[in-house]
Amino acid sequence: MPVQSGASIGGDDGRHVRFKYLLSRCRGRPRLPMAIVHPCDALSLEGALDAASCGLIEPWLFGPEQRIRRLAETIGKGLEGVILHDAPGRMEAARAAVMACRRGDVHGLMKGDVHTADLLRVILDREHGLRIGGRLSHAFAIDTPAYSHPLIVSDGVIHLRPGLEEKRQICQNAITLAKAIGIEHRRVAILAAVETVHETMAATMHAAALSKMAERGQILDADVEGPLALDNAISHAAASVKHLDPHVSGRANILIAPDLESGNILTKALVLLADGIAAGVVLGASVPIALTSRADTSTARVASAALAVLLSG
Repeated sequence: MPVQSGASIGGDDGRHVRFKYLLSRCRGRPRLPMAIVHPCDALSLEGALDAASCGLIEPWLFGPEQRIRRLAETIGKGLEGVILHDAPGRMEAARAAVMACRRGDVHGLMKGDVHTADLLRVILDREHGLRIGGRLSHAFAIDTPAYSHPLIVSDGVIHLRPGLEEKRQICQNAITLAKAIGIEHRRVAILAAVETVHETMAATMHAAALSKMAERGQILDADVEGPLALDNAISHAAASVKHLDPHVSGRANILIAPDLESGNILTKALVLLADGIAAGVVLGASVPIALTSRADTSTARVASAALAVLLSG
C-alpha cells in the first residue's frame, strides 16, 4: 500500500510546506516494514500508527503486548494488521527489534519509549548490532517556516565531541540524507562561533580543514564552507556584511554543529521557538533508523518515518 495522497496529519496547515513535500516524495512507494521499539507511551504508539495510516510503514511493535493493547484502547487507535512481538522490557524489545532487522524481517527501525543511549547501545553492538563498517551519525531534517531553504542539522544525538574524521563522516551522511529528500544543491555550513580560524578554537580549525577536504574530494556532492557563525550561514544580509562567498553563506541547507550539545540545542530552538518540525534519523546503519526525542509529537515521528522510507531506496 503506497502512501495515501489524502492522508492528513498534524503540521499539514499551510505553513509546513516541506513536511507536505516530504510526504509527497513517498507517494507510490511500498510501505516500509519497520520495527517500533517499546511503543509504550501515547506519543510513540500514536506516531507509529499515524505513520502506518499515512501508508508509510508496516509497523512491527516490539514490547509488552498487553500493555500496548491497553494503550491503544486508551488513545482510541486500532491495531488491525499490526504485528506485535511480546517483549517484557525496553532492552529486550530493542534487542528483538534489532535482530528482526538483521534477519531482514523488517527494513527500518523506529525509537519508541526507550532512552536513546540504551537503544544506541544495542544498535552499535559490534557483534549483534546494525553497523556496516562506516560511522553512524544522526541528522534532523527541519521544516522551519521562517527560513526559505530546507534545513538539515547534524549531529545532535550520537557524537558528543566529534573529531575531524568523525565530522567528515557526519558531513557525508548528512549529504546522503539531503540527496534522499530531494535537495539538489547541497550547501554545507560548518558552524563555529566565528567565521575566522583560531588555533585555540577547535571548531574553527576543524571547519577550515573540512572545507579544504571538500575541495580535494574527501567530501562529495556538496559545497562546503567553514568556519561560519550561524548568522553568516543562514542570513544573506549577515553574509554580505562580512563579504563571504555566497555559494554557501547566507543560504546553507546543511548545518554541521561543532558538538552534540550545540546541535541538540539548535534543533530544539528551531522547533520550540521557530515553529519547526524536526524529523530525526540515524544514518550509516544497515537500515534507516527513525530516532526522535521521546517528547516529540506524532507529526515529527511521521516525518521521521518518511525519511526512513526515502533512505530505504
